[in-house]
Amino acid sequence: MKKVVKFGGSSLASARQFKKVADIIKSDKSRRYVVPSAPGKRSDKDEKVTDLLYACYDAVVEGRSYKKILEKIKSRYMDIIDGLDLNLNLDHEFDRIEENFLAKAGRDYAASRGEYLNGIVAANFLGFEFVDAAEVIFFDENGNFESEHTNRELSERLEHVEKAVIPGFYGSKPDGTIKTFSRGGSDVTGSIVAKAIHADMYENWTDVSGVLVTDPRIVENPEVIETITYKELRELSYMGASVLHEDAIFPVRKEGIPINIRNTNRPEDKGTLIVESTCRKPRYTITGIAGKKGFCSINIEKAMMNAEVGFGRKVLSVFEQYGISFEHMPSGIDTMTVYVHQSEFEEFEQSVIAGIHRAVEPDTVELESDLALIAVVGRGMRSTRGTAGRIFSALAHARVNVKMIDQGSSEWNIIIGVENDDFETAIRAIYDIFVITEL
Repeated sequence: MKKVVKFGGSSLASARQFKKVADIIKSDKSRRYVVPSAPGKRSDKDEKVTDLLYACYDAVVEGRSYKKILEKIKSRYMDIIDGLDLNLNLDHEFDRIEENFLAKAGRDYAASRGEYLNGIVAANFLGFEFVDAAEVIFFDENGNFESEHTNRELSERLEHVEKAVIPGFYGSKPDGTIKTFSRGGSDVTGSIVAKAIHADMYENWTDVSGVLVTDPRIVENPEVIETITYKELRELSYMGASVLHEDAIFPVRKEGIPINIRNTNRPEDKGTLIVESTCRKPRYTITGIAGKKGFCSINIEKAMMNAEVGFGRKVLSVFEQYGISFEHMPSGIDTMTVYVHQSEFEEFEQSVIAGIHRAVEPDTVELESDLALIAVVGRGMRSTRGTAGRIFSALAHARVNVKMIDQGSSEWNIIIGVENDDFETAIRAIYDIFVITEL
């Protein structure tokens, strides 16, 4: 059995956390490939190493004093090394980083050094081989990830390596320039490594005991989801759930590799298992609730709209013209509503309205702003009657006015539109009706 284990920044923020990580890895011989993030915050008032690296590089580029920031970064790693009693000196690495900063190596290079240095420390502490991600993870000259090239090179490199540490978050372009994934990209690296070695499991260790049913900032101590499908997680992460980088799902999904979200500080917890498909019955009718604020709706009315061929296409072509993507588009016989991100729309609102008038000659076009969208997701909804009814009853009881409802044909999710001010109340009401009452 082969497992890839990825550890987030909070799991590797200090020597104490490093020791926990080592105990976790040593407790299971199948945990052979480790993907570390850069050191995160040790407390609420602390700074992430990645943020310090950005600040240091920006200071260099702008001609400001940077030495103090660089010393602060050095001391973070020295604290970890001393706390682990390692015979390891990173001075030459920091000299090279400083040289490259002064040579304007780029912000991607700067950001990646947190993972790179943490990878060296982790490999030294664990006695594993260090594999620089720049040598095995590749982007093209335009910064697009090259999955096939990476998979081939990474498979070959790790084929005869029993145990390895591969830093997360970055790779390289053809000219050797460092390129990073978007923030949270260490999740993606872990997934890529899991695919390359045909892992039996990809364990993603973080500071929570799995994927939560909803946002803990809204609902106090929400339940942990035991098993969730890739499809359900994709829906939830798109709507704001932030446990796993959404791009991290795709490499392992292709291979059918399960992902296990675990808590470094509570290794006894089983966490959440993310799978392609499962016959395990979900604990609740719904799997999760997630949402986002900051939408607006464009309500279009026109008599006999339903008889006009190409009406929807003409409307959407106006949004396309201004580079605005739509989120949802519920419609009736004589009405059609388009939901978009308010921040994307505001600049072009009058141009879009004029474009709609020219394209389809509507009777009226009305805008409504400051809306939130909430996704209620769950494979159990397909086989359970009255799910929508329970949602609406809960929202009515909580005095939340529903602006929109949209359900896909898969019956896996229901999207509800509410006012921004009702967002938290709505999520709590839905959680209560499906989780608290079913406990």
